[in-house]
Amino acid sequence: MRENRVCIIGCGNPLMGNDGVGILVMHLFERRFPGVDTIDGGTGGFDLIPLMEGYDKVVIVDATVGIGDHTGDVVTFENLPTPEIPARIPHDIGIVDAVTMAKELGYTGEIVVIGIEVGEIQAFSQEIDPAVREGIHVAEEKILAILEEWIDCRGTIKD
Repeated sequence: MRENRVCIIGCGNPLMGNDGVGILVMHLFERRFPGVDTIDGGTGGFDLIPLMEGYDKVVIVDATVGIGDHTGDVVTFENLPTPEIPARIPHDIGIVDAVTMAKELGYTGEIVVIGIEVGEIQAFSQEIDPAVREGIHVAEEKILAILEEWIDCRGTIKD
């Protein structure tokens, strides 16, 4: 069992330019709030499932392609997107599949996915597009609002 009941999981590959955005957002919350763990989710996929185990509430942040009209757009999925939504997350099985499996297996409770539209993903680059950097700030604000709903100042989950 985890020490805390809330976590933020950042996904992406920081050596693929904008794809590393989820990791950058996750780092903004390291040791920032009592009761909230931060986890580097790597490039997602099946490896996300055990990372969510034991948490009551999880925020997953990742780069997405096709969710917004502009690079840097941020979308919050409180309910899983359906296959009809053209959004995709550029990793093996995809976060939607991993979240679905984790919920069905009873590994975790509430999960919110934050997607940041990254447009083009560049191989072997650590450059982050300025519009994606703006999206990082928007995602941070969205996560702060989520945490305010979920936990009190001591890091205890609100009932």
